[in-house]
Amino acid sequence: MERSDRVLILGARGLVGSAFHRLLLQENFTNVVACGRRELDITDARAVLDYFRQVKPDYVLMAAGKVGGIHANSAFPWNFAYDNIVMASNVLEAVRQNGAKKVLMLGSTCIYPRLAPQPIQEESLLSGPLEPTNQWYAIAKIAGIKLGQALRRQHGISVIAAMPTNLYGPNDNFQPEYSHVLPALLHRFHAAKEQAVPKVEIWGTGSPRREFLYVDDLAAALLLLFQVYDDEQIINVGTGQDLEIRELVSLVAETVGYQGDVWYDKHRPDGSPRKQTDSTRLFELGWKPQVELREGLRHTYDWYLTALAQRALRGLVQDNFRAEI
Repeated sequence: MERSDRVLILGARGLVGSAFHRLLLQENFTNVVACGRRELDITDARAVLDYFRQVKPDYVLMAAGKVGGIHANSAFPWNFAYDNIVMASNVLEAVRQNGAKKVLMLGSTCIYPRLAPQPIQEESLLSGPLEPTNQWYAIAKIAGIKLGQALRRQHGISVIAAMPTNLYGPNDNFQPEYSHVLPALLHRFHAAKEQAVPKVEIWGTGSPRREFLYVDDLAAALLLLFQVYDDEQIINVGTGQDLEIRELVSLVAETVGYQGDVWYDKHRPDGSPRKQTDSTRLFELGWKPQVELREGLRHTYDWYLTALAQRALRGLVQDNFRAEI
């Protein structure tokens, strides 16, 4: 992978895409194409084909997708399944017709069975039933993985797939109805502090365990995978350390400076009881996470405050204090 190679980032303004873009610029890559929704509707097959014919990328990061927490998955199952399958198939078909040196498909540890043995190894894929609260998204991501493997086997195109654990960092989605647990918590605790709300309600029991990865650490892992990894087997990207949601809640409240109470609505769904990844394969390639959770939370909250002051965060609802897992 040369610094003059044309690298196309799909989803370039999102959490992962923007972090990867920052890293490539820091590493002096000179031919980066940052593609967001304004440039391309990835659900439009013809538009994707035309775009790839014009851009002719050497490397493609597929970081675009429809993502969200329990509420969003439950409310919009068709959108999570259909949109993500269509986007993956459109991109891979465009690669089939136009070629590329390597494509990296970004998935999620949500693809693994609900009760997969912990820590979760890559071989656990399709070994048991999925978590019902995010099965639509998981099915779509699994379909994208299998399409990539089929493209590799039949047409010899290098398609790899990385499965990161729960991500957070600058440019995350903080919209309460659609965000994941960590940005949702940061937003709700900040809003509660600003409005002197005496109690924040959290969905579930607080007992599920989750693993969190700062997005800049993921970006470094993705660059390494582009450079040295070439196998159809999916590869996990995680820290190897997890904590209970109630521990995360305490850390977020401390970071934000919220002094009120927390109440857990145990009638709400928890999601999978635990999702800890086994990232041994990636560690053996020479990558390790650098940003500890407490430090990453501070960086993320600082970015959130700056974006909020600049009115760069849109669609935020200030009167909803539930957090999703």
